Amino acid sequence: MRTIDLRGRELSPADMLAAVPRAAQARAEALDTAARIVDDVRERGEAALREQAERFDRVTGHDLRVPASHIDEALAGLEPQVRAALEEAIRRVRTASEAQVPAPRVTRIGPGATITQRWQPVQRVGVYIPGGKAVYPSSVIMNVVPAQVAGVAQIALASPPQSDQDGRIHPTILAAAGLLGVTEVYAMGGAGAIGAFAHGVAGVGLDPVDVVSGPGNNYVASAKRAVAGVVGTDSEAGATEILVVADAEADARLIAADLISQAEHDEQASAVLVTHSEQLAGAVAQEVERQAAATRHAARVAAALSGPQSAIVLVDDLAMATAFSNAYAPEHLELHLTDAESASDSFTSAGAVFVGDQTPVSLGDYMAGSNHVLPTGGQARYAPGLGAYTFLRPQQVITYDRDALAVVRAGVVALANTEVLPAHGEAIEARFTA
Repeated sequence: MRTIDLRGRELSPADMLAAVPRAAQARAEALDTAARIVDDVRERGEAALREQAERFDRVTGHDLRVPASHIDEALAGLEPQVRAALEEAIRRVRTASEAQVPAPRVTRIGPGATITQRWQPVQRVGVYIPGGKAVYPSSVIMNVVPAQVAGVAQIALASPPQSDQDGRIHPTILAAAGLLGVTEVYAMGGAGAIGAFAHGVAGVGLDPVDVVSGPGNNYVASAKRAVAGVVGTDSEAGATEILVVADAEADARLIAADLISQAEHDEQASAVLVTHSEQLAGAVAQEVERQAAATRHAARVAAALSGPQSAIVLVDDLAMATAFSNAYAPEHLELHLTDAESASDSFTSAGAVFVGDQTPVSLGDYMAGSNHVLPTGGQARYAPGLGAYTFLRPQQVITYDRDALAVVRAGVVALANTEVLPAHGEAIEARFTA
């Protein structure tokens, strides 16, 4: 991992953003490619999806619309221990998601005048589950459960066909879908799947959705940007990120393990340590080298940690570390600090904050109850992670009786005339004239 030394420098917010390690070129290239793939699916539908499956997944002749029997077979073959873990994860995520649905609220403006604030679920959602370098049944839970809690009536799921599964979706993903009662499933991957959800594919009975959600690589994230305005999307959850803020008392072994845990996702994954302790930085670098060499996906981890998106950042103090973290706005933020709980309030820009050295990101990936579909690429400065609210639309319901309307009659007419929109005022007066 390279080292970025920011000590002894007065950095403006713009300087801090410029110092953030990012693989910007990869994102730019992905956006152009993803847009072409989405357009191809919009124009040619099933034919485009099959060509993309052959090119990217090395699969031909597979069922694009997954038969119910495939789901049943996968569920029947699920190992009992894995099934129990998935069921417990479902319970925890459902419990946490239920707290994200606001109750309707009625505001009384005056006698006979009310505004009801309510949250309406979208009708139809498409959830995307990656299936390239790893298997993500946990992502099925993270997407489907919040949509169910929100009250979404139709949930379609897509995941790439697997060449080693005779063109089927990985059985563990299918089994997770089965556990949640999802029956509309498509074997399609990457940017093409996002385009199919947005535009529909008549040949396989896929109707367009209202919202697309789910994690993926930079191409999936870029495809969401390409379909923005056609459908709603969650945050652009691209290649994973972890940023660890640590002080001199932190455990280098645990920090290294957590950095590696996210680096094993993808060669484009970002792993960043921010600390004011030069001694800790050196110890973490040594631990990363030792542990990374022994992990199963050593080559993938090495590529991620040596890329421009990963670094050890040296700062003057905790205040500077906080400013850097808020500028970076990481997907996952871990606080390995002596008083991490008190310090956590200052870290305002992160997809999810993991407080203390006994709360690793991998806990959030599976069993914390929080959602692991989170904004990447700095979007946590303005975008939330996935939740029940992703699938809800706030809606105002206005109710006035005649007396309440009479109270504001003159004011509405006056403002309408000021804006040179007299018909607005005339619509009010029509209710008081025969």
